[in-house]
Amino acid sequence: MDVKLLDLTAQYLPIRNEIRRAIDEVCDSQALILGPYVERFEKKLAEYCQTRAAIGVSSGTDALLCSLMAMEVGPGDEVICPSFTFFATAGCIARLRATPVFVDINPATFNIDPEKIEAKITPRTKALLPVHLFGQCADMTRINQIAAAHNLKVLEDAAQAVGAKHKGHVACSLGFAGCLSFYPTKNLGAFGDAGAICTNDEAFAERCRLLRVHGSGHQYHHQYIGGMFRLAAIQAAVLEVKLKYLNDWHEARRRNAALYDKLLAGSKVITPRIENDNWSIYNQYVVRVPNRDHVRALLADQGIGAAVYYPIPLHRQECFAYLNVPEGALPETERACREVLALPIYPELEEAQVRRVAEVLLEAVK
Repeated sequence: MDVKLLDLTAQYLPIRNEIRRAIDEVCDSQALILGPYVERFEKKLAEYCQTRAAIGVSSGTDALLCSLMAMEVGPGDEVICPSFTFFATAGCIARLRATPVFVDINPATFNIDPEKIEAKITPRTKALLPVHLFGQCADMTRINQIAAAHNLKVLEDAAQAVGAKHKGHVACSLGFAGCLSFYPTKNLGAFGDAGAICTNDEAFAERCRLLRVHGSGHQYHHQYIGGMFRLAAIQAAVLEVKLKYLNDWHEARRRNAALYDKLLAGSKVITPRIENDNWSIYNQYVVRVPNRDHVRALLADQGIGAAVYYPIPLHRQECFAYLNVPEGALPETERACREVLALPIYPELEEAQVRRVAEVLLEAVK
């Protein structure tokens, strides 16, 4: 039995007619950029994320970039973030000619280690940018305490964590603002690139709305130098349909994760640890295994999809060589890059498929 890492068709087909009707409505209206469909989705997304405002943008990357621009991050500033994350986290900081300052991770959760943050704070630090990796929130209680002590804003990179919770509060409502990605493979995926910024700060929200249209609130009148970060109405219509099913999809992922936990217990496979204060949405189910690349090859030979998030830490990427972060400076990050392996976890997986993945994996790590 082959098992794909992800099967988007299995999610699409049951709601195909509903999505096609929503797309047709947008097409018939020809209100294609921003407008009423985007506004309606933004309102529902803000309610879901427990924030006052949601601002639809063109991608998760642009959500980060627009937010950092709205926070006036620029040359000479430093922003603290993990190195074990998708490139956009640090890339958006660097694009504004600010400096990403990398902090090591908690080896159990893969999220930034709060106890290592304060040592990296300097007078140039402008913000903290924790990532809620693989669908589990970072320790926002401790991160917010540190931020408050140093008068810093916290921008949540929740690209992989829409709906995840920390102490009952939803990702994006835990800091000053939060950024979401709706890339098709996410738990809430668009039909292409899309993203959003969520916040309780109305002034910040309005600034982001202006920045996403070249800093212009009125045609040809520009208050700021922004970008073109607009959300397409078709993407908003698709996302509005999918948002109704999101909690059910979360629960299906969590059921699959619980079965993996049970099947892999007591083996050489180290399964994800979810902190007691957290409720994970399992955007990925990431394990640690010995001889990771060999194990991945054995899985592939048996038709089992698996992926590595992430094989190279950001501080070891060629484009960040100028930061002069030596190899070994972030040992837990580097160890994770050698050991992590993501298994199929999508909601439509059948129990037999989960059992097949676990069976092959256990044989591979003997």
